[in-house]
Amino acid sequence: MDLLIPPGPGIPHGLTIPGDQLAERFSRAQGPGGQSVNTADSRVELELDLRVCPAFTDAQRVRLLEALDGRLVGDRLVVTASEHRSQRRNRVAARDRMGRLLRAALAPPPPPRRATRPTLAAKRRRLEAKRARSLTKAARARPGATD
Repeated sequence: MDLLIPPGPGIPHGLTIPGDQLAERFSRAQGPGGQSVNTADSRVELELDLRVCPAFTDAQRVRLLEALDGRLVGDRLVVTASEHRSQRRNRVAARDRMGRLLRAALAPPPPPRRATRPTLAAKRRRLEAKRARSLTKAARARPGATD
């Protein structure tokens, strides 16, 4: 089953990752034990090799490898899901999580912040608010404490 990533920043036409590029592994999920509990392989591990996936252009591949550097195992992106009791729901959750990771990694970085200075009126308002707050706090002092 293919992984569809909807259009967004960095991927204006969306993206389709072929299902044969995704490797799924199943294992037993952790959780509280008991009789007949956690006997099914409901934990899903979804893996995508970014270097050989034909869905990405060279520029996208470079951006992905840089953005996901801390999450990669070698050149592979590995996502796990075990929050649901059923394997089917965990498969959907893992695919959704991988799609969100790839979409966020392919988005261009935000524009750099332009340094600005506060206006003279803003400085004046800030100082007036500080004076007013100081007078409020000074009025709370015990009578005769300053005498």
